Amino acid sequence: MKKISVIALAGMGLLLASCGDKKTETATAGQEQTVAEKKGDVFAVDVAASKVNWKAFHKGGMAPRWGTLAVTSGELSVADNQLASGEFVIDMKSIKVDPASVTEKDKKYTDLEGHLKNEDFFNVEKFPTADFKITKVEDLAAPATDAVAGANKTVSGNLTLMGKTMNVTFPAKVDVVDKSANVAAKFTVNRADWGIKFGTSEADPAEWMISKDIEIAIDVKAAQK
Repeated sequence: MKKISVIALAGMGLLLASCGDKKTETATAGQEQTVAEKKGDVFAVDVAASKVNWKAFHKGGMAPRWGTLAVTSGELSVADNQLASGEFVIDMKSIKVDPASVTEKDKKYTDLEGHLKNEDFFNVEKFPTADFKITKVEDLAAPATDAVAGANKTVSGNLTLMGKTMNVTFPAKVDVVDKSANVAAKFTVNRADWGIKFGTSEADPAEWMISKDIEIAIDVKAAQK
């Protein structure tokens, strides 16, 4: 798929391989699109069972960092046993860094968490939430390289982060069984598309060592209301 630009968490995690050996599908991104119409049965997102994992790194795959974000609310709608629309909200203040990803003796994972929350990255006091709203769901036309196992759909949606909305497209595994609906995906985006530019200055070697790419893995589970 075509490479795009979007968020860098030189550490936000929604997971996955090192930069030098990347194993995730790169999402395509573009301008905000019309949100898909809600129709059929409504499924409430199980916030306890749903999760967003992230992984980011320094250039060349050095010193990867990873962690989690919490899903706080959301719903999916299903018509004719197919996912029709949906949305979910992410609590940006919940961003966590896995202590196991910070192995240097002179660094603390708590310091990285604080840095990710401040104005250099996600400015969580001003922008406490992010959200994703589905704009289109289509059958996956062909097997997608490095997509989540079992990917069967192409999902597009508006991702709003730090007050900016962009439409992203990625392969996903969508399952609708009985009274449940699950959406799982893993893909790579580039933080700079949302204006998160810390670490992107070529003039400062201390900054440009941070990769713009971030790997995101989502696992959203919902049950019929």
